[in-house]
Amino acid sequence: MLFHFISRPCRVFGLSLLCLAPLLSADEFPDPAPPKFVEAPETSSDQLSDPLGWKFYQAPTPLSPDATVSDWPRFLGPSDNAHSPETHLLKSFPPEGLAKVWEIEKGTSYSSPSIAAGRLVLFTNLDGHETVMCLEPETGRQFWSDHYPVEYSDRYGYNQGPRASPVISGKRVYTLGVTSVLSCYDLLSGTRLWQRKLGEEFELLPYFFGQGASPLVDGGRVIVSLGTRNGLSVAAFDEKTGHLVWGTRHEWQASYASPILATLQGKKRLLVFSGGDSRPPVGGLMVIDPETGSLLDTFPWRADKYESVNGSTPVALDEDRVFLSASYGKGSAMVRLDENLKWQKIWENPDFGLHWSTALLQDDALFGFQGRNEPDAWFAALDAATGKELWQADPEFTVPVPNPPGRASRRSGPSEYRLKYFRGSLLQADGRTWALGEFGTLGILKLTREGYQEIDRTQLFLARATWSLPVLHRGLLYIVQHDPDQEGHPPRLICYDLREK
Repeated sequence: MLFHFISRPCRVFGLSLLCLAPLLSADEFPDPAPPKFVEAPETSSDQLSDPLGWKFYQAPTPLSPDATVSDWPRFLGPSDNAHSPETHLLKSFPPEGLAKVWEIEKGTSYSSPSIAAGRLVLFTNLDGHETVMCLEPETGRQFWSDHYPVEYSDRYGYNQGPRASPVISGKRVYTLGVTSVLSCYDLLSGTRLWQRKLGEEFELLPYFFGQGASPLVDGGRVIVSLGTRNGLSVAAFDEKTGHLVWGTRHEWQASYASPILATLQGKKRLLVFSGGDSRPPVGGLMVIDPETGSLLDTFPWRADKYESVNGSTPVALDEDRVFLSASYGKGSAMVRLDENLKWQKIWENPDFGLHWSTALLQDDALFGFQGRNEPDAWFAALDAATGKELWQADPEFTVPVPNPPGRASRRSGPSEYRLKYFRGSLLQADGRTWALGEFGTLGILKLTREGYQEIDRTQLFLARATWSLPVLHRGLLYIVQHDPDQEGHPPRLICYDLREK
């Protein structure tokens, strides 16, 4: 294969060197296996059925006619930053707890649902098959489902299901499985329009926990973080046909941070925070032209431990700034894309490292639960201009120990658990922040540069690995319980009524 190169400055350990970077074209990465595709049917699937473990509890509160609502078409919501424009939400929790609308059993996965055009799409593993389920958002009943067999065993003992969340774009939905199976469906009928086994076609390099970054759909392209033996780091596929459109060459492999778009220096840019299974551990922020796949610049940012990953999605700010955070002792950095389309570091803070959650930007401050593991996690805020810590907190509380399944009284042992939010997730909506702790705690917070106030808190369930950001749509809150809870419930997707009464 013949490559064309241009000279450009690059950074190695902070030094400016002259590197040879490829001037890319789609021809440099020929498509090894263009998929067969079918046209979407004109009819839709409108008949509803009851999915596995479906329970309907009660109709939600009527939606206020004055409420602002929004779709949630992809991971991190409509703006890729965990902010939602929805209004007329509860200001506190009912004494009896947040009301359930419905729930279903979901199998194994770490993904969250996406909702648009009156359809909710959930991606999970049921009995060794990656399964796409399309549900009615307010009832949980099923319009359609599709599945295909998958063989995957997590080397660290986590579950075997998909990590990446579905993406809804127009009348199509895209999923990227744990073994890098990329699928396109017609949202209304459930017809599988095309599918690619990227792991086989492109000789992907190994992942620590399987494929985990959600795809991004833009300009008729489905953009996927990869990492292959011949240097294909990021790829774009035609959203209608699945054919390869362009590829970005770099040694950095796919991380667990999802790619996003941002307007930097007056144009739309693609931001990919890479860094997966590699020796030595390398990775960082790539800025790419989304039209051509051309790599504009890179900013190395990765912990020096082999068994580390970049998992926190970047946050784009105004004035061409981008916030990065990595765990495993690396910390955070603020960078700026300058007039020459090169990254310039503004500041770094080694004590604020988010593992997988995304920092919440508000009032030129960044809020988040930093920490690699549960015991070393705490809540903090940074000044976005300087990176200096504004405050630090470690809220602690107790919750009752649930009754074991089928038992009327508690077994011997403690009657209460001491909990924290640990490595929680933050969602901003209706003038306040909703914090989901990784053991199923949901809090309503008021965040300022001076500190935080916990307005209210409720325990939804008691289960580990509650790691997915809540999904908000039309005043309903969708929470994914990834592990069985202490009352014996299997992993579930639960819809809660968050509408103001």
